[in-house]
Amino acid sequence: MVNGFHDAKCDPMKTHDRPAGSIQVIDRASDLLEAIARYTQSVSLKVLAAETGLHPSTAFRILASLVEHDFVVRDEGGTYRLGPRFLKYAARVRADLDLRAVARPEMERLLGSIGETVNLTVREGDEVIYVERALPNRMMRVEQLIGSRAPLHVTAVGKIMLGDAGPEETLAYARRTGLPAYTPRTINDPQRLLVVAERAVKDGFAFDNEEAETGVGCIGALVRDGSGTAIAGLSVSAPIERRRDEWVPLLVAAATRISERLGYRAEAPPDTA
Repeated sequence: MVNGFHDAKCDPMKTHDRPAGSIQVIDRASDLLEAIARYTQSVSLKVLAAETGLHPSTAFRILASLVEHDFVVRDEGGTYRLGPRFLKYAARVRADLDLRAVARPEMERLLGSIGETVNLTVREGDEVIYVERALPNRMMRVEQLIGSRAPLHVTAVGKIMLGDAGPEETLAYARRTGLPAYTPRTINDPQRLLVVAERAVKDGFAFDNEEAETGVGCIGALVRDGSGTAIAGLSVSAPIERRRDEWVPLLVAAATRISERLGYRAEAPPDTA
């Protein structure tokens, strides 16, 4: 690099080396973002135009659109830097990549405290998918296969996920699915599901009382990423006669620690003094 500019002979970004079918304006926007990202401070339009080989007027128009969508910020002096939208996306990408690796130690710790199966699930459409588990070394245990699925309304995690999505989404889910019953204890009334889901969000946890499988009880809590989005659920599954209410604070604490390691920071309660 000479005088703040990259030597075009060694710059890997060449606007003419594009795969067939690429879209020019997206390619140019990508080039501009790449150029901005190489600098630790805001960059002028002149530098960005020179780095990308774009005419200044073309670069200015594309940058204006990126500014409008928060991908780029234009400072008072007319220079450019990456915008806040990347923080949101970075938090989500980091959460997707790190979720199981971050959750695993907490799942093992929780397993050691309660001696029952611990599950990690994510939502996909109207179902939860089991993506990780920690199993006790005992003959009689509840075991969900990784990759298996269950409807939201029959699982502890699914109900709190519905509650977190709001009453409209809960009722829309009920209409879409018809709330099929899997056991005599499955919730199949939309209004009752709404009440249970909203209560779960207020409490910070939810129960599955033999609603998915007779003889099995679960407790579930949410895992959130750095943006506060509920991206997963942590649950404990056990034969119903062995399930204990005193597991609730242990489960919630484990889910909170996973969330915090993914960048989540809960809002402090207001000072009422």
